[in-house]
Amino acid sequence: MTDASINTQADLGEAQFGDYFALLKPRVMTLVVFTALVGLLAAPMQVHPMIGFCAVLFIAVGGGAAGALNMWWDADIDAIMRRTRKRPIPGGRVERGEALALGLTLSGFSVVMLALATNILAGALLAFTIFFYVVVYSMWLKRATPQNIVIGGLAGAFPPLVGWVAVTGSMAVEPWLMVALIFMWTPPHFWALALFMRSDYDDAGVPMLTVTHGRRATRVHILVYTVLLAVLAIGAGFTSIGGPIYLVVAVVLNALFLLGALRICRRDENDSEADNFAVERKFFRLSLLYLFLHFGAILAEALLRPWGLGGWA
Repeated sequence: MTDASINTQADLGEAQFGDYFALLKPRVMTLVVFTALVGLLAAPMQVHPMIGFCAVLFIAVGGGAAGALNMWWDADIDAIMRRTRKRPIPGGRVERGEALALGLTLSGFSVVMLALATNILAGALLAFTIFFYVVVYSMWLKRATPQNIVIGGLAGAFPPLVGWVAVTGSMAVEPWLMVALIFMWTPPHFWALALFMRSDYDDAGVPMLTVTHGRRATRVHILVYTVLLAVLAIGAGFTSIGGPIYLVVAVVLNALFLLGALRICRRDENDSEADNFAVERKFFRLSLLYLFLHFGAILAEALLRPWGLGGWA
């Protein structure tokens, strides 16, 4: 991968602050911040507000650092895919070397500062999360196997665990349930995106499931993972992070999610492309709401628990 090949679409211009911020993948960072905050507040110990703020901030910076390193590595395929070709590097506004320097600097800063502000285990987990996303997923799995998003999705699932450990300094079953929720949600979420963006992955040579196994197999996989996700999500409602509020949210959302997965699975390749696109896009949008509402319900249970209103106690 060379800068010359990547920047053929546009000459390098003067980068603005927004271009460097875009390298941090702010939309992904929003999910990182929210799930890390839920993990932090759901922990069974109190944390000083300033320490909690610093913990979430440094976790967010670490997530942004991973995003910048991902954009540095994937700049060649980002220039090919319609969904990503306007990103700062393929758009010609930021050089690859700048993205690499920014990602490495923020990675080191976030890990060290989180360890100092909270504990070494939290810092080590953040470092592992960045490593997993950049090296294991971006550099290895993404271009090597159709299971890329299944295994690689673990990187995006760690923030609630990091938030929990930042407070307690130790592992527990509860944050791992939150990790499992994100981990199982990731494949149907991204496969739905791949269904209506398949040509992007074809053109870029990324072995997404839609490319290697076809659309029909992808739809079946979405349904299977959605069923497993529903069992996990509803089951979590009967654990210490759940409660009546969470359980109601989980039952309603998973019923809608299962219905959406069934509609996708029943689609026929002979149906019009517009019809298929509408069904798949609707499921993808629902998947975004799905995760935020589940974690919002976990947060509500945690905030109400001290008042005797949350959880099953």
